[in-house]
Amino acid sequence: MREIVVDTETTGLDPTDGHRVVEIGCIELENHVPTGRTFHTYINPERDMPAAAFNVHGLSEEFLADKPLFAAVADDLLTFLADSALVIHNAAFDMAFLNAELARQGHETLAPDRAIDTVSMARRKFPGAQANLDALCRRFGVDNSGRTKHGALLDAELLAEVYLELIGGRQPGLGLALTPGTTAVVTETKRIRREPRHFAPSQDELAAHNAFIEKLKEPIWRA
Repeated sequence: MREIVVDTETTGLDPTDGHRVVEIGCIELENHVPTGRTFHTYINPERDMPAAAFNVHGLSEEFLADKPLFAAVADDLLTFLADSALVIHNAAFDMAFLNAELARQGHETLAPDRAIDTVSMARRKFPGAQANLDALCRRFGVDNSGRTKHGALLDAELLAEVYLELIGGRQPGLGLALTPGTTAVVTETKRIRREPRHFAPSQDELAAHNAFIEKLKEPIWRA
């Protein structure tokens, strides 16, 4: 089972207000385990960078000026995503921005039902608790000490760990995985065969049984 953990950084909160994607980070999971394959790119948004957004991710207009336009990375992004499920924290936000960028280039948009929203998962699992990424990292003991600002690839890496915890732990399934560096050892235990034991009734037990039978009307069996 292939899943892609996705995170984006943007110039603002709403693509319908003209805000654009400036960074995309993706982590590939196979059967809930990171494969090491990633997709990461910065994007020139072709517009200014509002101070509020800069304070979140630290990506300036000057830094993004020589980065590729979304049109130049769209095909590579879609190839990496393929038809896999998309694991996203607050999926509606990132999906809206990605679909706005894809539609602008005439690409088919991403179906909403492809998204697995980890915010919704966290709120179902921990009602009333904070569901932001930092809070979930603290809850699950995921080291986010390097996260001084938001960054798409780093956030995707953290989210991958959080997601695995939300679905039941970093070692999903029955917990039968081996410790790295060990090998499985199968041992055969010799089966000891014992002769069957017989439990014949005593004379007293037979007499008690026959006395009980005599009390029955037209008994069909006798000892």
